[in-house]
Amino acid sequence: MLKRILIANRGEIALRILRSARELGIETVAVFSEADRESLDVKFADRAVCIGRAPAQKSYLNIDKLITVARALNCDGVHPGYGFLSESYEFALALEGEGIKFIGPDPETIKNMGNKSYAIASVKKLKVPTVPGSDGNVKNVDEALKIAEKIGYPVLLKAAVGGGGKGIRKVSSREEMQNLFKIVKLEAGSSFKDDSIYLEKFIENPRHIEVQILADDFGNVIALPERNCSIQRENQKMIEESPAPNISNELGEKLKKAAINAAKACKYKNAGTVEFLVDRDENFYFIEMNTRIQVEHPVSEMVTGIDLIKEQLKIAAGLKLKIKNEDIKIHGHAIEARIIAKDPFNNFKASSGSLEFFHGPSGMDTRFDSDLYQGLNISPFYDSMIGKLIVMDKTRSLAIKKLRRALEELVITGVQTNLWYVYTICYIYEFLRGNYTTNFLFENEKEILKIMGEFHDKYLERQD
Repeated sequence: MLKRILIANRGEIALRILRSARELGIETVAVFSEADRESLDVKFADRAVCIGRAPAQKSYLNIDKLITVARALNCDGVHPGYGFLSESYEFALALEGEGIKFIGPDPETIKNMGNKSYAIASVKKLKVPTVPGSDGNVKNVDEALKIAEKIGYPVLLKAAVGGGGKGIRKVSSREEMQNLFKIVKLEAGSSFKDDSIYLEKFIENPRHIEVQILADDFGNVIALPERNCSIQRENQKMIEESPAPNISNELGEKLKKAAINAAKACKYKNAGTVEFLVDRDENFYFIEMNTRIQVEHPVSEMVTGIDLIKEQLKIAAGLKLKIKNEDIKIHGHAIEARIIAKDPFNNFKASSGSLEFFHGPSGMDTRFDSDLYQGLNISPFYDSMIGKLIVMDKTRSLAIKKLRRALEELVITGVQTNLWYVYTICYIYEFLRGNYTTNFLFENEKEILKIMGEFHDKYLERQD
């Protein structure tokens, strides 16, 4: 087993990793920027080291500083969490050169599967369905126009490297292509330092379904029940659930098989996620592979009882997976709501400042992953997500009721959040039916905002 790991991240995921590591008897080293000096992972870790000023480039994205700390404190592993350097080939390679284990896949796998064009080409060889589009990257606008006219508009232009919903634009006509091609290349270059882009057919009203995998050094790969991540705003996920509602058992098995094949094809190791689009007729298409733990991993943990972070740490230590695919059972239905510091009453404007009051929900099968506490300062320098509320119950209907109750218990004042927004989603008919697609928020946002205001007014009346 690993003896001491450095956690190259912050916030709730740093605290999440710390907890699992401690339960396995692994010492932890937290790193923090000057803005995060009072974070809970800093207080709870065995050691904590300041690595620079608040901007991520000066701290959490500074590879040299992270490696210097890991080497100085004799860390034998580094867990990158998600975001920041979690899918950085350069970081994983540099750690490998130092003899320090990157808790994730091998550097070459990160490089290859992190390039979506390469990943699509790889799974095509296994006859895994992919979205019609370019074979690899698109070199110029003329090539993009030819492909778009062949497969038909609308199409998507997408950054070949990166994620988080950046560098993606829908193109509906030849005229739009002329303008948006340049814009997407600029976005890709500025966000990911690589302006490579590819093109694929825009699938109307799809569901965004993904499969969590774990793979060890001995060729064993397991796939957990699928997750539905279709409730997205501006390509950012907001609510996720597992198992996916209104998915046939046959399709679920096909998705898991395709995910396992994709992992074996690239000799994948550690935790990863294979993402698909599913249309109304249950045709599915591979879109990408995330070579890291995902924000939404807790819903998979809740329904299976598998601690994914512990499994990551065991695999990184060279241990063989003890779990087999036939051992994985679904124990209920889990839903996760991301809590972000943005104001839905003000066009989701980012919010920061000191938490005046905080109360987290609790109860049976209710989990709130965050590092929040009263008086903590929410920094404007990092991602807006400040917590994740996850609940589980025997059925989806009961899980939704539990999520409503838990959201009612959650109190955060001092910064604006989307709490009322996600609470309102739990009452929208299409969500209750479980038949929603990635267009859910676009199609229902006016109704959500209207009902949200009514809920909020009634809440204020009760307070008076």
